[in-house]
Parts: sequence; structure tokens; C-alpha cells
Amino acid sequence: MLRSEILEVRSSADVSRVRQLTRQWSAEQGFSLVDQTKIVTAASEIGRNTVIYGGGGVVKIEALQDPGRRGLRLTFEDKGPGIPNIEQALRDGYTTGTGMGLGLGGARRLSNEFHVSSDLGAGTRVVICRWRDV
Repeated sequence: MLRSEILEVRSSADVSRVRQLTRQWSAEQGFSLVDQTKIVTAASEIGRNTVIYGGGGVVKIEALQDPGRRGLRLTFEDKGPGIPNIEQALRDGYTTGTGMGLGLGGARRLSNEFHVSSDLGAGTRVVICRWRDV
């Protein structure tokens, strides 16, 4: 890991800050504009879910370097009600709110690595990662 930073994610202003920092860090990692847009969009979707459904939380942003590649990993955590059925929540069109139901599934498609875990009444953790070859 090259560096990391933890940010609060409790409001739409915080989600905006996460987007800005994700764009900045992905550019510093040498991501193409397309890959920057993919990771920023995924971060925005998960950040919004953290605020709306999780009641707010934190994100840890990590710049990564492995042999032959560089990456950016974002780990979102909240202490909200949790996700009762993760597979259902990942299906396009499924929503418990007013959105289009593309957030989790869309973020998964935009990421090279995606993991979600959730405990009812205890919160949710979503990890997204995007890599590029060096």
C-alpha cells in the first residue's frame, strides 16, 4: 500500500468529497480517464448508499501497488440496519428506496474487485477496487 486516508461519509457534501478524492488519487495512479470515471462512479454510488441506507459511515481510500500493477481500493463501512438479502440487492432494478436500483450492481460492474458483507442491525461493508497494469 502506498498510502491511505479515512473520510467521514455522512452527507451529500461528504459523498462529493469522496468523488473528488477518488478522481485525484486515480489520476495520480495513472488511470485512464475511462477508468477514473468508472471508479469515481462506483465510489459515488456506494457513498450515496452509505448515507441514505446506512445512516452514514466512513470510507478508507487506499492507493495500492503490486508487482506489475497499481490500484485504488475503497472500503465503505456503516453501522446501519444492514442488507437483508445481498443477492437481491445486487440485482438491477431492486431498490428499497426511490432510486433506480442500479447502485450496488452498477458499482460491482464498474470495479475489478467487489465485495459486500452485511449483518442485520450491525451495518454493511462494501469494498471496491480498480487496477491498472504498469
